[in-house]
Amino acid sequence: MRVSTLACAVLCLLTAQTLAKCVLQNYTLYAERKDCGRCVAINTTICSGFCFSRDTNVRERGWNRLLIQRGCAYRALAYRAVKMPGCPATVDPFFSYPVALRCHCSHCNTTNNECLSRDHRPSPKCSKAP
Repeated sequence: MRVSTLACAVLCLLTAQTLAKCVLQNYTLYAERKDCGRCVAINTTICSGFCFSRDTNVRERGWNRLLIQRGCAYRALAYRAVKMPGCPATVDPFFSYPVALRCHCSHCNTTNNECLSRDHRPSPKCSKAP
């Protein structure tokens, strides 16, 4: 009994990253304005993770039910604002950014979501010192 429990635990640890669900994830967004003096690092949340998808190359009648393409998307989203430092009086100092509140797996709606996959590169840093 103990060997099977240990084997199950090892298997779960090995597949945890592969089976990551669509969840909120902390993200640092770097914002800067050309006319303002400094860059701001903003901590926010995004939706990230795995959603079950299936595609078939067969395009015959009846095979559409095998086509399942879902992505990790926002279920609830709010916008917050931060005041950018070093802005002259002629420039609006407020920068709005999204904050994910809840996530779910769904078909990608291109009217309000960016529907593409990006590789895991570090987020771009500011050109000005934070």
